[in-house]
Amino acid sequence: MLPPPPPVRKAVFPVAGLGTRFLPATKAIPKEMLPIVDKPLIQYAVEEAYEAGVREMIFVTGRTKRSIEDHFDTAYELEAELTAARKSDLLALVESIKPADMTCVYVRQAKALGLGHAVGCARTLVGNEPFAVLLADDLMVGRPGILTQMVREFARLGGSVLAVQDVPLEDVRRYGIVSGRSHGERTVALDGIVEKPTPDRAPSRLAVAGRYVLTPGIFDEIASVPRGSGGEIQLTDAIAQLLGRESVYAYRYQGRRYDCGSKLGFLQATVDLAREHPDVGPAFSDWLDTVQPSEVSQ
Repeated sequence: MLPPPPPVRKAVFPVAGLGTRFLPATKAIPKEMLPIVDKPLIQYAVEEAYEAGVREMIFVTGRTKRSIEDHFDTAYELEAELTAARKSDLLALVESIKPADMTCVYVRQAKALGLGHAVGCARTLVGNEPFAVLLADDLMVGRPGILTQMVREFARLGGSVLAVQDVPLEDVRRYGIVSGRSHGERTVALDGIVEKPTPDRAPSRLAVAGRYVLTPGIFDEIASVPRGSGGEIQLTDAIAQLLGRESVYAYRYQGRRYDCGSKLGFLQATVDLAREHPDVGPAFSDWLDTVQPSEVSQ
């Protein structure tokens, strides 16, 4: 019987993108800092990783991402003001952004050469152990969290695990699409993966979502994989090479995914999570249920 794999203690967050689809809002604000109700996208992803047992958060940043570092840093002046004003609830909220046992590390992606390249930038920090990759653009909600589900699958299977979902055939050109054989109720043992195929060339309708648990073997594949479309180093292509050396699995997660890299997905997440918010949810739901379409358009 094989020994269990090492625990997943580190997570990589590729956050160097420019967020051009949200201009002009993202001219000075990273897209990962755009709020859903009262919390930035990147914080949702970090909280998901923390729930899964990850304690070292590795951010692959660009030169315009200083506000992400500030968000997870200690705000001495703010905390002093809240302490003096005896606003203990707000103080606890601010302090909870970065728990005492959580470490944040930052590395620059000097050139925008694709997701695979961004993950490769974290190689030295990850070392020779399994790690997670979370794309903050994909806000994913589940109980337990999506990454928690995946870490459990990784502990059971011992190979890299990709989050997947079924998508309409006409949408396969937007995703990495996997193929393989059933390996349990929600798991598929992969025999192939292709980046953004046309519908007539798609091996399935199982699309990779923005969550990965990867073995350190992926780094050698990233270093050797040829550049793909747009001259970028694709993580999908590196995973396809990894399949020749290791077992890789796809996991149909239980939960909801919002594509917050698109305006529509961002608005859908805002409405759904606002309805569920403990403070404003009931009042917001009442307003949504009573407002007339003609009033919204005025």
